[in-house]
Amino acid sequence: MDGFKKRVKDSLQIRLSFWLSLAILSVALIAGIFAFFSAFNEAHELQDDVLRQVAMLYDRHGLTVPQTGNSGTGVDNDPESRVFIQLLSTIPPSNPNTDANPTLALPQNLRDGLQTVHANNETYRVLVRTLGSGERLAVAQETAVRDEIARDSSLRTLMPFLVLVPILLLVVAYLIRKIFKPIAALSIEIDQRSEQELHPIAPEPFPAEIRPFVGAINRLLKRVEQSMATQRRFVADAAHELRSPLTALSLQAERLADAEMSANAHERLNTLRQGIERGRTLLDQMLALARAQASEITSNTSVSVQQVYRHVLEDLMPLAEAKGIDIGVVSDSDAHVPVNEVDLITLVKNLVDNAVRYTPTGGRVDLSFLATKEGTTLVVEDNGPGIPEAERERVFDPFYRVLGSDEIGSGLGLSIVQTISARVGAKVSFGYASDQSRSGLRVMVTFPLRAS
Repeated sequence: MDGFKKRVKDSLQIRLSFWLSLAILSVALIAGIFAFFSAFNEAHELQDDVLRQVAMLYDRHGLTVPQTGNSGTGVDNDPESRVFIQLLSTIPPSNPNTDANPTLALPQNLRDGLQTVHANNETYRVLVRTLGSGERLAVAQETAVRDEIARDSSLRTLMPFLVLVPILLLVVAYLIRKIFKPIAALSIEIDQRSEQELHPIAPEPFPAEIRPFVGAINRLLKRVEQSMATQRRFVADAAHELRSPLTALSLQAERLADAEMSANAHERLNTLRQGIERGRTLLDQMLALARAQASEITSNTSVSVQQVYRHVLEDLMPLAEAKGIDIGVVSDSDAHVPVNEVDLITLVKNLVDNAVRYTPTGGRVDLSFLATKEGTTLVVEDNGPGIPEAERERVFDPFYRVLGSDEIGSGLGLSIVQTISARVGAKVSFGYASDQSRSGLRVMVTFPLRAS
């Protein structure tokens, strides 16, 4: 019961359905009771009219009234239509309850009109009328039969309520769900958006009562977009401004390396140069991430996967050769992906750069792709340590690096990959390069086919 109360309290749709259903049932109950008793009384009035009509027929047409020994004979053998007719001056026989003489022992002093009388251990509704001849005629009917007829008639008037009220409740529930459907669709649409999709919601499909709420959401989205744009602009500007002093430091370090100095000084200079290079790499990736987050470039053309692979290999081949890594493309055919070329190069370069950096010396990095009817999947495999399944969701966070890794890096590579993938509608997934030994890493980026 507490769970139901909580659901009613938390859900506007359930609350509205509950109170509307309660109101409908209450009104239907009151209307049903009123209709029942109205029909019950109407049926009694109709039966009273029957008694009046029978008495009028006997009076106007001078019909012969049953005499002693034959008075009170039923007009019809059907109990529901049976009436008793007799003169009040008739003296009842000694055995008034015989089948041949169903005479009622009615009092002789009954007044003219309708009244309820107890006779022969039964209750009767009796109409007394004085005929033109001066005799007093009594027309009677059993009240039990009258009540049964009235009750059946009243129950029949309730049948439309019993049939239509459940149908009305179902219709109300359906209409409420239909009315709230745009709100449910709005929640699903917002929930399925990525953090980069901050475009406003179109208010047209929603009712006028919901549009102020939609407008408030749009204004909030605009403020969030402006805040994120300011942050990205700050990061990009800061990274851009820091490149110049780092470049100057790098040049000064190169010149200093040509000077005569002790072996200890050379060792410290090499450490300084490595730190400067790491700083330059970090700034380059910060700029790449800022461009990926801010870019709104869309491409209507397809990019050759083999061409992008060759471009990336040309840039990273020196790094791979320095570590003695066997790197290459294992797919002979070609495929085309409907994305911007710069985005695809940045995405693949970060994947391959990570693979080369984290693969041990003498390892292997393979680039391939799978083209199906659903889309094209780019695959980068290496025989390095891989990524534990528990951390595969966190590696997309900026500056996050897998614990236990001695490789120098910024932790921005996979963040850039995820940002570009989300913007172009691709999906990034991880697997083992070798499922048997559960070792190595396979990164798959699936690009769905663009609807023509």
